[in-house]
Amino acid sequence: MAADLVIRGGTIVDGTGAAPYPADLAITGGLISAIGPGLPPGREEIDAAGRLVTPGFVDIHTHYDGQAVWDSHLAPSAIHGVTTAVMGNCGVGFAPVHPGEEMKLIELMEGVEDIPAPVLSQGLNFTWESFSEYMAVLDGKPRDIDICALVPHAAVRVYVMGERALNLEPANQGDIAAMRQIVAEAVQAGAFGFSTSRTISHKTLKGDHTPTLRAQEDELIGIAMGLKEVGAGFLEVVSDFNLPDAATEFAMLRRVAEACGRPMVFSLTARHDRTEVWKELLALSNQAAADGLRIRPVFPPRPIGILMGLLGSQNPFSGAPSYKAIAHLPVPERVAAMRDPAKKAAILADDRISGSNFPLITRLSFERMFPFGDPPDYVPHRETSVAAKAAREGRSPEDVAYDMLLENEGQGFLFCPLTNYADFTLDASEELLRHRNTIVGLSDGGAHVGFISDGSFPTFLLSYWGKQRGLPVEELIRRQTSDTAHAAGLPDRGTLKAGMRADINVIDYETLTLERPGMLYDLPAGGRRLMQRARGYDATIVAGQVTYRHGEATGALPGKLVRCSA
Repeated sequence: MAADLVIRGGTIVDGTGAAPYPADLAITGGLISAIGPGLPPGREEIDAAGRLVTPGFVDIHTHYDGQAVWDSHLAPSAIHGVTTAVMGNCGVGFAPVHPGEEMKLIELMEGVEDIPAPVLSQGLNFTWESFSEYMAVLDGKPRDIDICALVPHAAVRVYVMGERALNLEPANQGDIAAMRQIVAEAVQAGAFGFSTSRTISHKTLKGDHTPTLRAQEDELIGIAMGLKEVGAGFLEVVSDFNLPDAATEFAMLRRVAEACGRPMVFSLTARHDRTEVWKELLALSNQAAADGLRIRPVFPPRPIGILMGLLGSQNPFSGAPSYKAIAHLPVPERVAAMRDPAKKAAILADDRISGSNFPLITRLSFERMFPFGDPPDYVPHRETSVAAKAAREGRSPEDVAYDMLLENEGQGFLFCPLTNYADFTLDASEELLRHRNTIVGLSDGGAHVGFISDGSFPTFLLSYWGKQRGLPVEELIRRQTSDTAHAAGLPDRGTLKAGMRADINVIDYETLTLERPGMLYDLPAGGRRLMQRARGYDATIVAGQVTYRHGEATGALPGKLVRCSA
């Protein structure tokens, strides 16, 4: 019997880290049925001569919790080779929820992940209360990729504790028992684990901290023991590692992992204010791994940076009263107004900080603010910064940044790295890439729709670290296929071998490149989102069906909600 699809003449990069080799690959019934030379013809064929044939990418840190309800096409991840995404990270999400309390979760997601409340209010129908009911809604919609869901701590805490959770009060033993049961039942129903946030950066637009910020150790252990009881799922943690210090916070998280025996991942970035802490946390996680604990840091392959511009939701002057007066205007009219010398003088004279609703505004500096360019430059030279240009020209940085916003009729962006660029290099990411216990991720696909476009991380990993920096392509593929699949608990994908799920990318490695981000206005309520496309993906295949050809959707929607099993 002929195979459904044969990918012929490509170079197999199987996801294990093994050396690439030439072969054909056959797919039958959504699974890989054979790999080898000279396979018989299939009902359909893809000519992969000169192309890499890889497993589909598995991204374990995304935020499609809302988009997956209303959208069958989970871009940007789907257009960057991702075939499976884990969502529900950072402790935020939309279930469980008491009827009438939906806005509490919407406001938190709006502030933490920059998904506007009107978009979420219109896009979500909230026909669910429990997490299992939410998963049933997800289960009923076909998609272009598979999704896996984590149970968000903030939603669980608010569901159990109400206003006490929002007031950051400690949980009592009854609260902990109730949260533990909710999480255990959700994992039994198919959730992939539990996520929480301990960072002051996660706030609503009103400035309220995430309800999980001050959760005590007994609460975290109590909830984690629900995973132990079920015998499934992992824990995802975001922390500042501030109080009282990184080692003490890590030791507490280590005790949580020891108590429940379940895998734990945590976000690790090279901060600009505490430049050596990432090295300490890397050493601590490596020691934990050597001691037999499954605690792994997840790090970004490039700076996590904000794109500030008139097209997006933030720019350096968004908080200035004189700018707010024209912020509602279409970009062409806003550009015309801002070119008026009197308006420019007024905006530059305003206090742009106190009036801002952007919680990260104080972390931005003109020393690390750069013109983004086309093609986009994620590794800009220090001398190209706004501050450096201002010094050369004898102008204020604000004056230079203002003029840069107006270039190209207001269509451009300023790139503002927040982490992983303290010394104006990617040395931290390079070092982290050399440790087997680390995981590449933090793309935040589906989130920060107005000022961050990091869903393109998988493409950057290959196009920059592979093509420009010469790291072995087989290791870079392993990093975002078998490694991430194993970390998430997905044994049926991530490698190319007979019997595995046929999630596959066919990549023209020589032409693989990132395009400049643009703005789409296709979210519910006319909401906008940054979208960055790529060139070089000949085909992306999910469960044996071609979902994208040369970056364009085919209309096939074989993706589903994946349910965790013990």
